[in-house]
Amino acid sequence: MKTVVIDYGSGNLRSAAKALERAARETGVDTAVTVTGDAEALDRADRIVLPGVGAFGDCAAGLRALPGMIDALERNVREVRKPFLGICVGMQLMADRGIEHGAHEGLGWIPGEVRPLAPSDAGLKIPHMGWNIVEPEPDTTHPVLAGFAGGAHAYFVHSYAMVCATGSDVLATADYGGRFATVVGRDNMIGTQFHPEKSQAAGLRLLGDFLRWEGKES
Repeated sequence: MKTVVIDYGSGNLRSAAKALERAARETGVDTAVTVTGDAEALDRADRIVLPGVGAFGDCAAGLRALPGMIDALERNVREVRKPFLGICVGMQLMADRGIEHGAHEGLGWIPGEVRPLAPSDAGLKIPHMGWNIVEPEPDTTHPVLAGFAGGAHAYFVHSYAMVCATGSDVLATADYGGRFATVVGRDNMIGTQFHPEKSQAAGLRLLGDFLRWEGKES
């Protein structure tokens, strides 16, 4: 099996790849993890991971600057329906648009937009940085979230969050002066606002479950 981590100039790629390799070892999944900006590599991949840190617009521009990458993503994720994981800004890019430093077009896979966090408690700092409890939505039994059943801590670094147009696309939330989407998903696509590669046991469990996921919600 082949797992591709897309390199489009965003940071944190190597740590995500190392965490995927560790999760594969610990769960007994035989997969080669490759970090690449080559669009053709997606055609040979079984699973696709899109990490991301930084501003939404910069990440969107970096992704579109890779020759053939948007077409390869559409073909492999939307048409062939290979399992896809977006992490942090990689999750946000699944939305229709982000409004960080102006309006910027996303991939349009999950209807909605990425907006600034606005905690009801003025004492809560932005960016939201550190550990928070991720809780699956009631009746959510997504196989990639098995390790978060009942809630588990995950590590966040962000100032913006996705606001989904369709409630069923929100798979889990956390509270930071108000609840916000921490995991979104539809069909063969799932995204986490937190960093599973920095979330210790729960994060590694999520990555391992993603590597075993067939791309269908239970």
